[in-house]
Amino acid sequence: MYKTYELCPAAELSPYKTFECGQCFRWNPLAEEEYLGVASGRAARVYAAGGRTHIECEEADIGFWREYLDMDTDYAAARESVMRGEYLTQCAATGEGIRILRQDRWEALCSFIISQCNNIPRIKGIVEKLCSAFGEAFDTPWGVKYSFPDAARVALLEEPELAPLHAGYRAPYIINAARAVANGDIDLESAGEMDADEARRYLKTLNGVGDKVANCAVLFGLHRLDAFPVDVWIKRALKEHMPRGFDPASLGEYAGLAQQYMFFAERERSRLADGARESV
Repeated sequence: MYKTYELCPAAELSPYKTFECGQCFRWNPLAEEEYLGVASGRAARVYAAGGRTHIECEEADIGFWREYLDMDTDYAAARESVMRGEYLTQCAATGEGIRILRQDRWEALCSFIISQCNNIPRIKGIVEKLCSAFGEAFDTPWGVKYSFPDAARVALLEEPELAPLHAGYRAPYIINAARAVANGDIDLESAGEMDADEARRYLKTLNGVGDKVANCAVLFGLHRLDAFPVDVWIKRALKEHMPRGFDPASLGEYAGLAQQYMFFAERERSRLADGARESV
């Protein structure tokens, strides 16, 4: 049975900001501040209304979703800890309501391998094709959905079978990573016990996994909140707004949250500027 639960004040969890800050690829908008998503073979609708954020999900799954949404972390204190200087303070204000999701480790690793030199709409398209082709179907109030295929399932595939995904040069990296995880060469549970630097080096032993993908997998899959991925948006922000030689490690245990605030703020600034230009 699907039921609706109140989670928290909307300021503490913004569906729009959380699901549009580049950390996940299986949440899609139904309306402003209303998103439908799939994680670990479950589906849920998260929405803000009347100043509160709510979730509609299977009654038996509310515990899973509370953990997935990281509801036990004090994000007000975490946000305050990274408000260092005018720029980061502004980014934190813009990004208030972002939470770092506790995503499945294999799904995060595979998704960010797909993300290389890619844009978010195309990443989402490839991920959904992967799920509908090789995941398990299940019924929801919003129609049939598909789980993310586990590493053991993807490990059985050959590159031609991934051709319909149009993943390009990433296809062999996806299969290689799946086989490494499935046969135990890469143990994601053990990686979750490592510090961020050690986990990053460990994941970089995979073909096709460099600094950016490894950092994303560490932050979003292993939930090491001190990891700080650098993509084109962050590289530009660091160059334009931070002092030369800035070390993200100086932001402490929530450096990854600061990264998400920066990423979201830069994307929002670009989106609003594009909208202003289109309206002229």
